[in-house]
Amino acid sequence: MLTGKKVLITSGGTFEKWDNVRGHTNLSKGTMGCYLAEAALEKGADVIYMHGVFAQLPEHEKDMQLIKFEGIEDLGKQLKTILQKECIDYVIMAVAGSDWLIDKVFDQSGNELTEKGKMPSDEPPIIHFKKAPKILAQVKSWNPNTTLIGFKLEATDDENYLIERAALRMKSAKADYMVANSSKSLYGAMEPHYIIHQSGETIKVAGKQAAAIALIDLFS
Repeated sequence: MLTGKKVLITSGGTFEKWDNVRGHTNLSKGTMGCYLAEAALEKGADVIYMHGVFAQLPEHEKDMQLIKFEGIEDLGKQLKTILQKECIDYVIMAVAGSDWLIDKVFDQSGNELTEKGKMPSDEPPIIHFKKAPKILAQVKSWNPNTTLIGFKLEATDDENYLIERAALRMKSAKADYMVANSSKSLYGAMEPHYIIHQSGETIKVAGKQAAAIALIDLFS
């Protein structure tokens, strides 16, 4: 059981603003995060559910602490504050964070658009992106004692390649576990998920819900 333990789950996609009206996100709706939150709650954990603007909320949301974030930088700021103030036993980073943030926006003549309200709609803007920060790699510096679980999604059918990529991400982030899955899982309910431990031990599970339950079971 996880009674007395705090489990923090990040879920859904980030929303990166272009202006006050538009922005970019991804296909993640927080389904995995919901399954994880429900599984942890069932085991008696105190659940902190950090969710994107468009993410689903768990069925038993009233029994959890809900925290909404917008972009990846907002998520990082809020997560850092929580991890430095509270004793969080498990951090499960199921969020689908953006790889790119808006750097500068120009009109078709090359003039930078600095107005923050709404981009002109009479012609397409030229958008320059910059690399987004990798939040997963910072978690252990904010709270070295937490058990960190990351997620790695790749557009591949090669199981060995997927596991290899997840293992590399796990090492660079100093994570304790990684959950690896193909981008096909965005469309199929029973796609395989691989739960990988630092030791290299790997558990293969079919589907998001089964993977969520199997992961939480490892800690209870």
